[in-house]
Amino acid sequence: MRDPLANASNMNSGAGTVVAEVFDERICSLGEGPLWHPQRKTLYWVDVLNNKVLARGPQGTQSWDMGEMPSAIGWVDHNRALIACESGLYLMDLNSGEKTLLCALEADMPSNRSNDGRADPWGGFWIGTMGMNGEPDQGSLYRWYKGELRRLKSGMTVPNGICFDRERCYGYYADSEKHTVYRVLLDTADGWPVGDPEVFVNLSVQQLIPDGAVMDGQGNMWSSLWDSARTQCFDPSGREIAALEAPVIRTTCPAFGGEDFTDMYVTSAAVGVEDRPGAEVANGVTLVYRNAVKGQPEPAVIV
Repeated sequence: MRDPLANASNMNSGAGTVVAEVFDERICSLGEGPLWHPQRKTLYWVDVLNNKVLARGPQGTQSWDMGEMPSAIGWVDHNRALIACESGLYLMDLNSGEKTLLCALEADMPSNRSNDGRADPWGGFWIGTMGMNGEPDQGSLYRWYKGELRRLKSGMTVPNGICFDRERCYGYYADSEKHTVYRVLLDTADGWPVGDPEVFVNLSVQQLIPDGAVMDGQGNMWSSLWDSARTQCFDPSGREIAALEAPVIRTTCPAFGGEDFTDMYVTSAAVGVEDRPGAEVANGVTLVYRNAVKGQPEPAVIV
């Protein structure tokens, strides 16, 4: 594998020259799903393989053991969050850590777990599933909305990169194993997909692996690329226009936060990689790029 950290430099289009800082030094085997809670001014994220939900904000650092693998987070109100775990979608009290089952997820497929997920602008929550070992075509994409869990797509391997262009009413998702990002038109009334998805970005030639993604305030997608030490920006036409380079190899998912949503947080993974000799930043930490690009707050999940 090429060294993704060699000769790395941030592009000057859109993001400017922005350098990553370490936001949280706790090492995640598989950090994922960062979410800035706009009311609590706190970043939440997960360490999938260690069953942890982590947080850092005005109350300092926090950690909760979920007893199973969590993978994605949505905020509900000041005191509650939706946590996607391997067995279902849960409501968690952010003060006590108590969780209650909201909706089971593939109870008939114990060899599957949840993966990437995100709230949509209508208050629904999209969540992907995958085989525990990334078995081909064993995963699916779902949407939970007003008490209904509906499968949107089957035959996926590693569903990822779920995000939404609110102005243009598009939903986006990736299948990391297939190096492809898709988009689908959404009904303006309720957010359900309309018609068939289309390929938005195909990274097969470059053998790049799209992981988690988020939309900025201009409708550009920022996708963290697994094993590539960067978060890549694609404009609404799918053209690469910027990148934020990282001092870690396995960048996994971005999120916007801070007082004016111009800070980008990026989780990373330590699993399967060794730190470079003399490296100042360890794989698995959570990064922040201050004043990177204008983002937007995540919508609340309606339960």
